[in-house]
Amino acid sequence: MFQERKAAFKTPPSAVRDTSVSQDVRRTRALEEQKRRRAERIDSTRQLDFFADLTLGPSDDEADEEEEMPGRRDARKEGISQFASMLPPSSGSVPPPAPGPIPIDAAQPASPDVSMQTQAQKRTKNGRKGKGRQDGQSKAKSNKKKPSKWADKCMYAELLEMKDGFDPSGTLHDGIPNDIETGWVAVTPIPVGKRCLAVTHQTSGIAGIVPNTTLRSRVLGKPLMKPFPSTLPPQTVLDCILDENWRDNGILHILDVVSWKGQDVADCETPFRFWWRDTRLSELSSFPPPPNAAPSEKQPSTYEFPHPTTFAPIPYHTDTSLAHLLSTLIPLTRTTRTISVTVPVPDGGEATMDLDGTTPLVQLQSIRVNVRSDGLLLYVAQATYEPGTSPLSSWVPLRAYQTHEERIQQETGHGGGSVAESPLDLFERLVKRKIAKGMGAVPEVEMAT
Repeated sequence: MFQERKAAFKTPPSAVRDTSVSQDVRRTRALEEQKRRRAERIDSTRQLDFFADLTLGPSDDEADEEEEMPGRRDARKEGISQFASMLPPSSGSVPPPAPGPIPIDAAQPASPDVSMQTQAQKRTKNGRKGKGRQDGQSKAKSNKKKPSKWADKCMYAELLEMKDGFDPSGTLHDGIPNDIETGWVAVTPIPVGKRCLAVTHQTSGIAGIVPNTTLRSRVLGKPLMKPFPSTLPPQTVLDCILDENWRDNGILHILDVVSWKGQDVADCETPFRFWWRDTRLSELSSFPPPPNAAPSEKQPSTYEFPHPTTFAPIPYHTDTSLAHLLSTLIPLTRTTRTISVTVPVPDGGEATMDLDGTTPLVQLQSIRVNVRSDGLLLYVAQATYEPGTSPLSSWVPLRAYQTHEERIQQETGHGGGSVAESPLDLFERLVKRKIAKGMGAVPEVEMAT
């Protein structure tokens, strides 16, 4: 069961894999829907509806009516003096109402004791009837937990649908967007790790010392670990990837920014969000690593991070021309990224004292760690950040993912030992074919079966 889930981790959901609607069509619809919602939000903010019926003078219809009826008197010009004779003479105080029979209910008010007793009886009766029902509802609510508000809030990319051949209609369509060179932003190399959200909250204390950051899972929004201190400002939400070896290197890879210090950045376009991410992260101050979280028997020689301490932004590239993809971005996706982190120096059981001889000084060293690549991400440049699976972001994995049946066939030898082609290799071959087609050469294609 675990292997099947792992194999289908990068594949789009069944609702997305509709053969009748291509990925390009869904991408265009999603972008138009984003533009429509943005325009509605702007109009709502400007509150144009309040000024729709505002006029500074008589309308054209009123002016035409005045021209057709020249003999009609205008009260605005003659004033209200002509109506003074119609007012009744002032006669002092207003006469009291005529006496009449007093209603029985008003003459005999209900006794307070009787009314309170009646209300108490109603309350007791309703309480006896609703007690069992309330107990049942409370048990049902306890059994059915409310989903977290952070569930499925990440912008999850669809797998780029690529074809190496002709469509059934005979058209050469490879699945690579037509505006790949002008309307897209590439993010690579995407590290291997767990997708999550980093959420900070307001705390009363020193930044970097008081726990203020929580990592939430992508699907259910559950906490991945206890809240930990960080230098991130409060009311900040970041789209992150927790490194697979975070206990050894303490790295949290920052993919995108949703909000920063209470400022909503998700409604901004992709290049601005990435620029904002890199600029704000570079302004954060650094703190020494936290105490060792390794087991006691390993502490003298091994250091483990109790929580992430290094916030490393994933590089983005606005140059997505075919030549740059082929010469730089695709080879960069296959390489291992190197990041510098700060860790304590193994003391071997001997601590260095400071000048007053009370507090041991922790010696730090900077080491370089290797981060494995998992693939390439492509974002539509004009798109905003939206939660859930979106065709406005496309995923090109570095390695092919086998299903459970394919893996069993390969292990038993019934599958012929063939391994599926890497999606990145297919992407590279299609890019080469586009370049050859642009230079006037006849591209080599395989007939789709």
